[in-house]
Amino acid sequence: MQPSSREDTDTPDETGEIADEAAEELRQRLAAEAGDVEAMSVLGAMLLRRGDLDGAEPHLRAATAAGDRAAANNLGVLLHQRGYADEAAGWWRIAAVAGSAAAAHALGRHHRERGDEPAAEYWLRQAAEQGHTLGAYALADLLEHRGDAGAEKWMRAAAERGHREAAYRLARALDRKAAREAGGDNGVQVLDEAEQWYRQAAARGHRRAALHLGTILEKRGELKEAGRWYLTSAKDGEARAACALGFLLRDAGDTENAAVWWLRAAQDGDGNAANALGALHAERGETQTAERWYRAAMDAGDVNGAYNLGLLCAEQGRTAQAEQWYRRAAYAGHREAANALAILLLRGGDETGAEPWFSKAAEAGSVDAAFNLGILHAGRGEEQAALRWYERAAAAGHTEAALQVGMARLRDGDEQEAERHLRCAAGGGSAEAAYRLATVLDARRPPEPAHELGEPVHRRSECEEWYERAASQGHRRAQVRVGMLAAARGDVVEAARWYREAAEAGSRNGAFNLGLLLAREGSEPEAAVWWTRAADAGHGRAALRLALVYARRGELAEGQRWADRAVALGPASVAERAARLRDALRQELSA
Repeated sequence: MQPSSREDTDTPDETGEIADEAAEELRQRLAAEAGDVEAMSVLGAMLLRRGDLDGAEPHLRAATAAGDRAAANNLGVLLHQRGYADEAAGWWRIAAVAGSAAAAHALGRHHRERGDEPAAEYWLRQAAEQGHTLGAYALADLLEHRGDAGAEKWMRAAAERGHREAAYRLARALDRKAAREAGGDNGVQVLDEAEQWYRQAAARGHRRAALHLGTILEKRGELKEAGRWYLTSAKDGEARAACALGFLLRDAGDTENAAVWWLRAAQDGDGNAANALGALHAERGETQTAERWYRAAMDAGDVNGAYNLGLLCAEQGRTAQAEQWYRRAAYAGHREAANALAILLLRGGDETGAEPWFSKAAEAGSVDAAFNLGILHAGRGEEQAALRWYERAAAAGHTEAALQVGMARLRDGDEQEAERHLRCAAGGGSAEAAYRLATVLDARRPPEPAHELGEPVHRRSECEEWYERAASQGHRRAQVRVGMLAAARGDVVEAARWYREAAEAGSRNGAFNLGLLLAREGSEPEAAVWWTRAADAGHGRAALRLALVYARRGELAEGQRWADRAVALGPASVAERAARLRDALRQELSA
């Protein structure tokens, strides 16, 4: 606690601008020796500010005895510094009763330190109502501690008078209020006001306010200004700001400077920064250094350190150690570690041990774990249990889970729900979902309307768009379907392109259709190459086509061999035709 000046504030006026402070002190001393009470008070405050308690005390006592309230307040400050808290309180009481707001604040603080909250509130309120900034802040702090709704009023009063901690705490309170009113117009207004108070506190050098302001700006995409506030906060020693600045620099491609700030934050005990350094070194293949930083993160209390150590060990094939670190993180409540541990156990054949960890992770909110539980139940044939977990994961945005729900709903005949889930999965990037959605829409599509002169009119439908999306993602059946649609509208080049892509990716239907297209264009030798590929992959109609090709060429034995193959492959209609051809070729060969 500091002495007040003649103006009766908690800290004396800084008179460093006076050219000759020694001369001023001498002037005040001469006036005090002449009996000037005000000079005694000012001289006592000057000496107290300088730390000369022995020199200040007689002057303050003399001025206090003469009724000077500022002197009484400063005498209380002096006695408090000497360790005589009760005697100090007595002088503060005298000054406070005489109207000193600073003394009322000091007295309120004294009572609060001793646990007498009613007395503390009374005197702090006296100070606050007289416009005393520190009194308003201390009153707000007391009321907030008690959960009193009046805290915001006094915190705001202190903030408006320039108290930077009050501005910061008011901003934090408004943040919490906005979270409770999320989504409404009022919530947006409250957030805007919170930002303004963060700005005021940050501008006055409050490093945590600068950190929060940077976070707000980063979320809004104003990265340059966010970086400036992070930098300001980091330079003032805020490790979280240094860490956030590192991520901002990394995202901008400046990993070298990112590492500098992460190192600074990690050395100050920031676990998140230590994890970031670990990941950076792991990407560079510097596994020993990565492991050291992950351990540092763990030592800093960041459970992600143990999880990342597990990932690192798993990547190196150190399964036993990976399991150890996953367990440590999972027992500490890390849901993704619990999911990773379950996967590790499942791969090791311990399904019984894996399931509880999947459940724990899923209940804690791990979407991947919910999906994995679905797979686990589906593998046992427990379709309803699997569906429940798939639905849970799908509701949280898991693409593959949405696909599984969509397919289940298709099997149940609930086309509307199936379409909804397939759309979600397809929108999330699932090629299989896009293909299946296209087939659902395709089945509903009415026949193409004919032109008035009898020529078909092609209108690009939604199902074609989904087929094409799936095809462009490498879905072979979709590629074949897009090729068929192109062929139907006479675009042979486009059809051939899609058939070829599908065939080269291993689609036997793609190879067969490409062969048909080439044969129609007069390239039967090349067509035979693709039919051979299709037939070798088990396509019966391709084998029958080859039998016919070789029969026409007069290569009867080869034709018979492919006819035999077509009979074996089917389907029934193909097998029947192939059998007739085979028998005919056999008779021809035996004639």
